[in-house]
Amino acid sequence: MMDSAAQPVYEFLQRDNKSRDKFMEIEMSQSIHQATRRSVMAAGLGLAAAAATPFAQPAQASKKQSSKGKDTMSSSTITTQDGTQIFYKDWGTGQPIVFHHGWPLSSDDWDAQMLFFLNQGYRVIAHDRRGHGRSSQTATGNEMDTYAADVAALAEHLDLKGAIHVGHSTGGGEVARYVAQYGGHGRVSKAVLIGAVPPIMVKSEKNPGGLPLEVFDGFRAALVANRAQFFRDIPAGPFYGFNRPGAAVSQGVIDNWWRQGMMGGAKAHYDCIKAFSETDFTEDLKKIDVPTLVMHGDDDQIVPIADSAELSIKLLKNGTLKVYKGLPHGMATTHADVINADLLAFFKA
Repeated sequence: MMDSAAQPVYEFLQRDNKSRDKFMEIEMSQSIHQATRRSVMAAGLGLAAAAATPFAQPAQASKKQSSKGKDTMSSSTITTQDGTQIFYKDWGTGQPIVFHHGWPLSSDDWDAQMLFFLNQGYRVIAHDRRGHGRSSQTATGNEMDTYAADVAALAEHLDLKGAIHVGHSTGGGEVARYVAQYGGHGRVSKAVLIGAVPPIMVKSEKNPGGLPLEVFDGFRAALVANRAQFFRDIPAGPFYGFNRPGAAVSQGVIDNWWRQGMMGGAKAHYDCIKAFSETDFTEDLKKIDVPTLVMHGDDDQIVPIADSAELSIKLLKNGTLKVYKGLPHGMATTHADVINADLLAFFKA
């Protein structure tokens, strides 16, 4: 059990014994901090990240039309070595920023950032992780090594140099694995982890402050029983802090989260729960030597800050931790103006 009242506690209700079709509902207990919410910006955000599997070989992209920073907004796909289609957006010119979304969402989760940084003169790129959004609904490869290899294939396809990689939640784990394994030779200049899952979420002897495995078993049970309802409950409750007193609830943001989630594949989403909860990014974080900004809300009920950002910053060689008082897991949506301004300052530093 979590022994600090400041850390959110996950409680799962028992399913109705009369019907095994009913899913375990999640009730996230309140932490000490209450947040004053601003008007909610558009977009939706997702959970978090990664799985410990043998290191994957970089996926090979097919020779499709490459969008190398055109003035017009464009989207396309690449085909990886195992035949998976990876959807991506590539807008604008300038220094590239690559955005990595969380579970179970898509590149659309970054709308507020993509448009902002496009207007700031950057080339903005975001992909739908395999099994998510408009990418192939994969039955295999739904783990962190392959996720990172897919990103490497995309970066090679687009010939990215000096890119800034920004990841939220599960996407933060993807960034850590990608930068550690593929970020050399000038490919990566900076990294950002927002509400990210590293170093590791699940509780163990080595990680006593983590969340019990039963929490993630509950996620899997809820997804199998009624994914559509489960994907309503998460954004309507803890993800954006809409379960807090006085929260400025946006039905549009809730619906957008649900829309993105239901676009993806159920098998890939199921597998990704293991990926984001059980992957250990400790060695990845130690390898990263580019400047890395770690951004985390201290009222994050999805990825508690004490067992994530506060540990990650100790492992990074060149890291900066910025804590946002009272902000939720989905703060890049609910407080996009604050997050975008701080990202811009870091990019320009």
